Amino acid sequence: KKEEKGFAETHAPKRPEKLEAEVIRFQNGKEKWVAVVGILEDRPYEIFTGRAEDSFSILSHVDKGWVLKSKDEETGESRYDFQYLDKGGYRVTIEALSRTFDNQYWNYAKLISGVLRHGMPIQHVVHLVSNLHLDAVSLNTWKNGVARALKRFIPDGTEPVDNQCPSCGDHALVFEEGCLNCKSCGYSKCE
Repeated sequence: KKEEKGFAETHAPKRPEKLEAEVIRFQNGKEKWVAVVGILEDRPYEIFTGRAEDSFSILSHVDKGWVLKSKDEETGESRYDFQYLDKGGYRVTIEALSRTFDNQYWNYAKLISGVLRHGMPIQHVVHLVSNLHLDAVSLNTWKNGVARALKRFIPDGTEPVDNQCPSCGDHALVFEEGCLNCKSCGYSKCE
C-alpha cells in the first residue's frame, strides 16, 4: 500500500437530528460531573460536560438516551436537547442541554467534539486532551474526567500514543476495556 504524503482534508459525517448518547459520570476534584457522549456509527461524535448539580439532576440516574439537535424557535440558533426512556417506557425530553453547562467547559467540549467528528483516532484524542495545559485546577481535573470518559470507546487491543510500559519498559501497552495493560509483564492502569 502506497503511503500518501501531505494533509488529507476530512469531512465530518452529517449529524443526524437524533443521536444515540451515553451518560458517563466522573469526579472533577470533589464535585460530581456528567459527560453526555453522542455516538455515531459506534464512535464518539460529540461530548457535552458539566457539573451534576448544575445539569439536569436526572442525568445522575440515566445511562443512555439521545441528543436531539433542533433550531430554537425564538433565536433560530441550534439547540441540543436530551431525551431518554423512563422506567415506564415513555420518552422524556429535556430542552436546551447547553443552558445547564458552564460556557468555558461547553467551549472546550465543542472543540473536542470537532476533533472527534473529523475522525481523529480516539486514542489520539485521549492523548491530546490528557496533555492540555490548562490554568485552573478544576479545568485540569475536568480534562482527566473527559479523557476517562472517552477511553471506554477505544477498541480493545489499540496501542496508546505512548505505549512504553512504566513497569518493564517494553513497548507493549494496549487498551483493554478502557484500561492500559502491558502484554509483556501484566502491568495494568485504570483511571
